[in-house]
Amino acid sequence: MQWDERYSEPGYAYGTDANDFLVEKAGSLPSGKVLSVAEGEGRNAVFLAKSGYDVTAVDASSVGMLKAEQLAHDQQVDIKTIVEDLNRYQPGVEQWDAIVSIFCHLPEKQRAVLHQKLVKSLKRGGMLLLEAYTPKQLEFGTGGPGSVELLMTLDSLKREFEGLEFEVAQEIEREVNEGQYHHGHAAVVQVLARKL
Repeated sequence: MQWDERYSEPGYAYGTDANDFLVEKAGSLPSGKVLSVAEGEGRNAVFLAKSGYDVTAVDASSVGMLKAEQLAHDQQVDIKTIVEDLNRYQPGVEQWDAIVSIFCHLPEKQRAVLHQKLVKSLKRGGMLLLEAYTPKQLEFGTGGPGSVELLMTLDSLKREFEGLEFEVAQEIEREVNEGQYHHGHAAVVQVLARKL
C-alpha cells in the first residue's frame, strides 16, 4: 500500500506540526468529539487533543496510525485511532461535534459519498473544517496528487457539503510547509462550515 510505504520512511512525512488552517481556525470548533479523516501520522489529531478535544483519527494506513499513537504518547495526550479505508468507513449519524479533513484526496465519486456521510455524521451546530489542493496546484507541483480527478474546487465542495452553512469558503494561494511532501507555494481550497 502506497501510504504504508510512505509512512514507513524515517521521520514524519508531513512533519509533526498541525496544518496552518486548522491552527488558525481551531478556536471556531465547538468543544467535544472531533473526527479527523485521512489523519496520516497524527499531527492534526495530536494538536486537537492538546487543545482539549476528544479526538478520533481514521486512516487507511496501519503504519500511519501506529505513528500517530506514538506521537500522541510522546506529546502526552490520548487519541483514538481507527484503521479503515474511507470508502468503507461509517462515521455514524449525528456523532461528532467537529470533523477535520486536511488534504484528504479521493477520486471524485468516492469523495462525494464520503462528504455526504460526514454531513450526516455531524451533530446539529457541529463544524466541518477542510483544506485541500485545487486543480491549480498542478502548476506548482509542491505537493498533493498528480491527477486533477483527486483535486477539489470550492464549487464541488459546496455541492458535496449541501446542508452546511459556510463561514469560510475560499480558493487561495499560500505557502504550505508541512514536512518533505508539502513544501512551497500552493493552491488550496479552505472551508469552515456549520451544520444548522
